[in-house]
Amino acid sequence: MSDDSLWGPATGVGSMPGGDAREAARTVTGTFEDFPYLPELPARGPGADMIGRTIGLLVEMYGHVEPSGWRVSDRPGRDTRRARSWLGEDLDALEEFTQGYQGPLKVQAVGPWTLAAALELRNGEAALGDPGACRDLAGSLAEGLRAHLAEVRRRVPGARVLLQLDEPSLTAVLRGQVRTASGYRTHRAVDRQIVESALRDVMGAADGPVVVHSCAPDVPFALLRRAGAAGVSFDFGLITERDEEVIGEAVEGGTKLFAGVVASTDGPLSDPAGSVMGVRTLWRRLGLNPGTLAESVVITPSCGLAGASPAYARAALAHCVRAARSLADNPE
Repeated sequence: MSDDSLWGPATGVGSMPGGDAREAARTVTGTFEDFPYLPELPARGPGADMIGRTIGLLVEMYGHVEPSGWRVSDRPGRDTRRARSWLGEDLDALEEFTQGYQGPLKVQAVGPWTLAAALELRNGEAALGDPGACRDLAGSLAEGLRAHLAEVRRRVPGARVLLQLDEPSLTAVLRGQVRTASGYRTHRAVDRQIVESALRDVMGAADGPVVVHSCAPDVPFALLRRAGAAGVSFDFGLITERDEEVIGEAVEGGTKLFAGVVASTDGPLSDPAGSVMGVRTLWRRLGLNPGTLAESVVITPSCGLAGASPAYARAALAHCVRAARSLADNPE
């Protein structure tokens, strides 16, 4: 999977501001000519949000919106139908703007553990507290992703489709920090082997490389690599010295780093070389060969851009492309 043609030098994380699918697809495909992705537009409301969108992909499991969030349903209702309809609209727009495209294409879905932490069972508690429900959810997600990725390949036949699993709650799940419905207690930490096994099963459905994204601190790099992740996407600004050794091991093991170096909310953008200075410095500290930098790293925003203004979102994506070029031209 280390074949360079599987990846481009820069891409986005997933969400974009606004509600116009064609405008988002035009921006993304126009900016990332060699590594576009399927944009997500959560501003449209429930079902376009990250959790609702993934619930729409599940097989024989359904959800509806309660004031507290998404809850399991017996049958597909209005909220599930809306999620599927918006995804269809997004796929139509992507298909329109990728005519004749050949190369890597990224699609995103929520991973099994963040989904289990967010989706409520009928009693109002998160599925996370019920090991059987977690297993069912991971199985349903794997089936749904298999069908979804096949659909993307059918619509964009020249693409090498890459799956990104969004797992922002993964560290909290491993540490027992996910709160129960009352807010007074937390769910017990899930055993690392169980976490790894479910991730491996879901990744196996992708039939291609999988990158796992988390913009939370303390991303479990080693666990994700053992589960089969070909890449890890993270907020570079949250990296501490503790993380450096496992990042070095990941790079040496052939794992792609999706380094989130461009802020995901409005603010001044530094020069492109300045944005990737931290990546160069890390490489030096780890004693890695600068010549491998551009092939080991994909430049991205630090997280999704749903909270940004449309103008900043466009500028941030274009900045990622320039920063990646700076890294390739001057790795030292």
